[in-house]
Amino acid sequence: MMRHRLSTLKDGTRIVTEALDESIRSIALGLWIGAGSRDERPTQAGLTHFLEHLIFRGSERYSAQEVAELFDTIGGELNAGTTREYTVLYARILDEHLDLALDVMTDLVHAPSLNDLDAERAVVLEEIAASEDAPHDLVHDMASIALYGDHPIGQPILGEAGVIAGTSRRAIKAFHRARYTPSNIVVAAAGSVDHDRLVRRVRRLTAAKAQPPPKHRARRRQYGRATEPRLVVGRKSTEQVHFCATSIGVTSNDPRRYAVALLDTLLGGSTSSRLFQEIREKRGLAYAVYTYGVQYEDTGEFGVYVGTREENLELCCSVIAEQYDDLAAGGVTPSELQRAKDNLKGRIVLALESTSSRMNRLGRSTIGGDEILDIDTVIGEIEAVDGDQLTAVASELLSSEGLAVAAIGPRVKPIRAAAKKLNSNIDIEERR
Repeated sequence: MMRHRLSTLKDGTRIVTEALDESIRSIALGLWIGAGSRDERPTQAGLTHFLEHLIFRGSERYSAQEVAELFDTIGGELNAGTTREYTVLYARILDEHLDLALDVMTDLVHAPSLNDLDAERAVVLEEIAASEDAPHDLVHDMASIALYGDHPIGQPILGEAGVIAGTSRRAIKAFHRARYTPSNIVVAAAGSVDHDRLVRRVRRLTAAKAQPPPKHRARRRQYGRATEPRLVVGRKSTEQVHFCATSIGVTSNDPRRYAVALLDTLLGGSTSSRLFQEIREKRGLAYAVYTYGVQYEDTGEFGVYVGTREENLELCCSVIAEQYDDLAAGGVTPSELQRAKDNLKGRIVLALESTSSRMNRLGRSTIGGDEILDIDTVIGEIEAVDGDQLTAVASELLSSEGLAVAAIGPRVKPIRAAAKKLNSNIDIEERR
């Protein structure tokens, strides 16, 4: 059973911890900021990710080299990531080095120097350029655009090269001050951690380092369905066509999320799944085929990806459509539903053997305002899903009318023909 504790400081900073067995000597530590790419205006596209990079350029007290040397000296790991809804700076360290790691990390988050702007700008611009050469990744960004239209949640996390190239230090500093506020930060830790001691330490550090909050708090634009799903095509001279079909899914606190996770598992999330078996194992039509689900605070996404040669694409989409129709019509069998349940439960329990996974669970749930459920409750929710509930979510998520499609390949015509197998009324938009 999870033994997490949650405290909130007067300035709004939240500290959530889970103390593990005494034999554990490590701590996974994360500083979670409730700022993601969905919080950007068009003129700020990519600033959240850019700021994450700049954090590693050091703070007012620690240079970038000093940060690297400190974590190397203590044998720790330090990294960061940006998503559509949050940014996280995370580390894994021995418990004896918690104070040092926390001191450095809070300094980086609350008081970044924002030095070497042009050098890091060049790095981010190279990362954006590299994404254009990775169609299996790029097609997922295009799929979100096809599904969400112009809403910020559908825009690429890396942002726009033109915005990054022209952003000033002053603009970055204002962006940081508006979003990296104590009330928008969660400190999460799992492992050999004393909750009360961590709370006292965080209180002292944030009081000394955090900037006064801005007069006007930046507010997140909520999602409301405003555009019809589209087919977005990028023409590129590739050996394979990279193809995604997506639909609006469920939110991170929707009680149907367990049924959606099981749908993902049995449809394309494992080697025994329907699409893996039908498309790869039985017919040899593709090397990579899988489904995926993403949940946000106010919407979600459910999709399928396949990478295949152009001549195989239409048949792949016919197989996908057949499986979608069968599941939406109640075709799931008791044995495959139970297999999906056992697979999902096993993956969840195995993940809990990692302090990093436990910390991520704590931080992601708390920053998103979701309840942190103990493992027995989660397993009970998974077991409670029946065939009718799975059919209901399949009927909603896999409906042809709601499917948006994105693809990258050498020719538009074969892509259009394949997309029509999934949504016969879809409109095409070519991306150049």
